[in-house]
Amino acid sequence: METLKYKVITTRKQYKEYCHTLENLIFVQDKNRNAKDEIALLTLLIEKWDMEHLVTSDLDPIQLLQSFIKDHNLKAKDMVEILGISKGYISDILNYKKGLSKEVIRKLSGYFKVSQEAFNRPYKLIVPENSRLKNASVMNTKKELAIV
Repeated sequence: METLKYKVITTRKQYKEYCHTLENLIFVQDKNRNAKDEIALLTLLIEKWDMEHLVTSDLDPIQLLQSFIKDHNLKAKDMVEILGISKGYISDILNYKKGLSKEVIRKLSGYFKVSQEAFNRPYKLIVPENSRLKNASVMNTKKELAIV
């Protein structure tokens, strides 16, 4: 009986190995039919694991991004290259000062192999104009305050 090259993911270690293998396959210049099939299979197995083990509904998009950064051993400078945005913008995003643009959401979902909906949900931003106030976070908008 022939041994399967890939099996359903059952451990975190196996998950990380498959992610690493998938990344290596994606960067191969000349993809033959077998490589394309292998990429498709690994993608399905990884997505299945993600759906069963990632509790994205409990995390806001920034917490989710932070967990992906940690899980993939990335740093802010890596995110600059991945997303094609400045380190300052990455910092503002991670510190809830700026929201995720549509383009950033597309790139994040593509890189981390998750649906765009995972990053395209409302979350609270800390608006600099209101930072002097206690509990000054608002839902992705600036709040106009009358100074009395």
